[in-house]
Amino acid sequence: MKEETNPLGNVYISHRAIATIAYQSALESYGVVGLAAKNFTEGLTQAIVKDPALGVKIEFDGDAITIEMFIIVEYGTHVKSVASSVAHSVRYQIEKALGLPVNEINVHVRGLRISNTD
Repeated sequence: MKEETNPLGNVYISHRAIATIAYQSALESYGVVGLAAKNFTEGLTQAIVKDPALGVKIEFDGDAITIEMFIIVEYGTHVKSVASSVAHSVRYQIEKALGLPVNEINVHVRGLRISNTD
């Protein structure tokens, strides 16, 4: 959790808030059809509760944010370009919204999905 103090009071930014920004930014990127669970436990949890931070892992060391993203890409798109686009989009959105530097974004492609062509 990020804590910031100013003359008017304190501001706390949770990992979940950062993850939600990253999640929405990734979904808006071209070629991304969804995010995948980080592990089996998260997959089970997702089946029960819809989590807005699915497939996003946030680490904050006090100075910068490190993000792990687990995405599912549209079959037929250039996977490397999609992953690079996601990383750039997520970095931009988080730095713009929070004013915090993003140290590293690792994008893991967990699968490909063929859209319905009907």
